[in-house]
Amino acid sequence: MKKIITLIIFSSITFLGFSQDDEDQNTKSNIQTYTPSKLLNKGQWDIKWFNNLYTQTRETFDGNEFDSPRQTFFTSTVDIFTGVSDNNNFNVGLLLEFRSNVVAGRDALEVFSFDGESGTARSGFTSFAPAIKFNPIKGVGNFTIQTAFHIPLIDNETENGVFLDQKGFIFQNRFFYDYTFTGDKWQIFTELNTEYNFGDKDESFANNSLRLTPGVFLSYFPSQDFTVLGLVQHSQLIDTGNDFEQNFTAVGGGAKYQLSKVLNVEALYTNFVAGKNTGLGQTFNIGLRALF
Repeated sequence: MKKIITLIIFSSITFLGFSQDDEDQNTKSNIQTYTPSKLLNKGQWDIKWFNNLYTQTRETFDGNEFDSPRQTFFTSTVDIFTGVSDNNNFNVGLLLEFRSNVVAGRDALEVFSFDGESGTARSGFTSFAPAIKFNPIKGVGNFTIQTAFHIPLIDNETENGVFLDQKGFIFQNRFFYDYTFTGDKWQIFTELNTEYNFGDKDESFANNSLRLTPGVFLSYFPSQDFTVLGLVQHSQLIDTGNDFEQNFTAVGGGAKYQLSKVLNVEALYTNFVAGKNTGLGQTFNIGLRALF
């Protein structure tokens, strides 16, 4: 994990002096132009390191809401994409995921101990996914689809009472669309994430189910290099053969800042305000993105 983090930071710093080939970059920053809906030009690279810390002391299961000992789940992802087509409408990528979880009332920041204490903690690389991203409708450049196939790297979903990650394959499709209002001060971004989980239903709570997660993000740009945003997301796990259903709704906000022509940073907070068969916690997120 430390080697990957070092490589990402080194790569980002190395390319700080590079400029975008896209003409829009003369007047707009990357955080304005390169939303998830935007495809890369041939030869461009996009590396994003995103960290999510979710912590909860309250749950809702079987129609009951109750307090519970603190559980904290840390997820660190690295998404790497590059443009490969001459007409700039097709990207390929690789998604990597690392997790560290602590339960049984341990402090939230103990996820960074990586101690693997039996019965209270687990950590490790949990999955990887080859991915493609493309524009399905010619002439609508701000609508794209990202397709990925997630392959698990763990032997057991739960060990000694500690959950780490889903043990199952995931076929994921994410539909992106954004619209910038006149004046370039306001931008709305929408996403529909669809995940079909499959595998032995005895190995994962989510296998043989479909998860749908729509989300809406509204951004305001006080300047080209800075934005504040609000978001609403809902996730629905639909039972298609595993006898388990789940849903939750989260609201939150955050900010992004363009550090240089290549590098930008973002911070987000969300609160799980309602749900079924899930935890009712909150997330703290920080990400670093290099685009060159």
